Amino acid sequence: MSKYGFEKGETLALTALRTPERIQHFLDHDIAYNKEPDGETIRSPRRVLRDRVAHCLEGALLAAAALRVHDFPPLLLDLESVHDDDHVLAVFRHRGCWGAIAKSNYSGLRFREPVYRNLRELVMSYFESYFNISREKTLRKYSRPVQLSRFDGMSWMTAEEDLWLISDHLARIPHVPLLQNGAGRHLSKVDDRMFAAGLAGRA
Repeated sequence: MSKYGFEKGETLALTALRTPERIQHFLDHDIAYNKEPDGETIRSPRRVLRDRVAHCLEGALLAAAALRVHDFPPLLLDLESVHDDDHVLAVFRHRGCWGAIAKSNYSGLRFREPVYRNLRELVMSYFESYFNISREKTLRKYSRPVQLSRFDGMSWMTAEEDLWLISDHLARIPHVPLLQNGAGRHLSKVDDRMFAAGLAGRA
């Protein structure tokens, strides 16, 4: 039986991803990292399933769709950085705590168990692992969760067109600062072991 406009095979594929952990495993092992230049594509979950490739926003959209099939609300949270790319998470709650699913070329920016009492705790768990090639720690702000049902009118889960409207919305909404009193000017560089660990498996 199809759901949310997906065809039967697509619904079966998403239904098989019964837990957040399985969704993350699917993103890590069955979906290649999209290395196209920034801004080239924003595939819908249907296109990601078909093409088997995704960058962080595309992966987060697929994760949100899979969560929705299992009756979680489809929520995205945007992480904003300096001297670096932003990052998008599909977030979920379990027993009152927050967790996250993500597609990333950096090993430390992916799954988080649902053990965080609030969104700030969840976001701060990414801080030390969020760095650029110059070894700068770059995470600075985060958005509130965006309920993707607001984009149902454009069939965001099955659209063949690129989903620029969602990308633009994430860039436009207010973001909450993580650091205060100029703390970002005094951060240490990432050490050799953390840097190597973060790049492990990088495409």
